[in-house]
Amino acid sequence: MSNPARPSLALVVAGTRREVSDAELARALVEKDTWAAAEAWHRFAPMVLTTAERALGSKSDAEDLAQEVFVRVLRNVMTLRHPASLRSFVYSITIRTLKSELRYRRVKAWLSFGPTETLAELDHSTPDLEARELLQKFYAMLDRLSARDRLAFVLRRVECMTVEEIAAAMELSPSTVKRSLAHASARLARWIESAPAVAELLDGRLGGRGA
Repeated sequence: MSNPARPSLALVVAGTRREVSDAELARALVEKDTWAAAEAWHRFAPMVLTTAERALGSKSDAEDLAQEVFVRVLRNVMTLRHPASLRSFVYSITIRTLKSELRYRRVKAWLSFGPTETLAELDHSTPDLEARELLQKFYAMLDRLSARDRLAFVLRRVECMTVEEIAAAMELSPSTVKRSLAHASARLARWIESAPAVAELLDGRLGGRGA
């Protein structure tokens, strides 16, 4: 996913933090003030990285995607009509970028005659090797879903977003989101039946969250 020709946004993380509102930061980004890109990264990168890692199952892939998200933010921030909505603007670009990445992965898998790539660096918060292997199996199941169904499922069951919030983030109708959630849940339930250990792990991690 990474593009060697694209400058790394890791270069902009240094510098003094600014106590400014999101609206002031948005206007500074439009004006290309020298401090604005670094402040945007400091302020929004944790949100982008967390969402991306949960959706992709890989910290390194999430870091690559976060860089792409911020490139798009800087390129399109002048289209933001309401500067105070900068956080929502960054999140919506994150979701669109994730959808594109997941679709690309499915096309790549269909066109590839080689073995499926193994997820590296899966869930560093899980030191137990067996648990990490089970999570890897679960992400392999997610890989079999469509981009829309997978993203809707992750936003609902991992990010704990409401159907209405998911619909707004993914630019879909609530009824479409509900169909995607139902489709994803039904397919995953069938696949997990043959992997009870995965089901037990997910019950511990996702138990009590909305279906």
